[in-house]
Amino acid sequence: MICQECNERPATLHFTKVVNGDKTVVKLCEKCAQEKGELFMMNGASGFSFNDLLAGLINFDPMIQQQKSQPSTTEHIIQCDVCKMTFHQFVKLGRFGCAHCYQTFNDEIAPVLKRLHGGNLVHGGKVPKRIGGSIHVKKKVESLKEDLRQLIIEEEFEKAAEVRDQIRSLESKILGGKENSE
Repeated sequence: MICQECNERPATLHFTKVVNGDKTVVKLCEKCAQEKGELFMMNGASGFSFNDLLAGLINFDPMIQQQKSQPSTTEHIIQCDVCKMTFHQFVKLGRFGCAHCYQTFNDEIAPVLKRLHGGNLVHGGKVPKRIGGSIHVKKKVESLKEDLRQLIIEEEFEKAAEVRDQIRSLESKILGGKENSE
């Protein structure tokens, strides 16, 4: 595929833009992408990196904006005990200094992660469909058991009985699948 801009070099970058529902695909070589300013995810001429994107997401948090507007004091500087990275350094770099930073900066990054992950703070992961049939069922059972606990606390016993029956049905599927595989 040849670059749509210069018609000389091979197109190595493919951009898909959607503006007001109109989808446009642009295929550019690296040089033309830098000239057009499209190479924002690479270390190109525009100087915008993925770390800048992450820092921008963090800076949009109202709590952080409020902290910036207040005069900074040395008491509120959050710093990792292990690697000594501050939250300000993390925002600037876009990555943590060590594994302990996740716990240290948890309160600051939780709202950002919640917004990025559709309200979830825990990553559930994905299981390939072709090998994870029983795993999906087991996850569903665990979810239903949590729902059952909540329904019992709320004294919704009729709904709880329905959920209990669903759990029993799924558990019998799991046991039936194990017997067939042996």
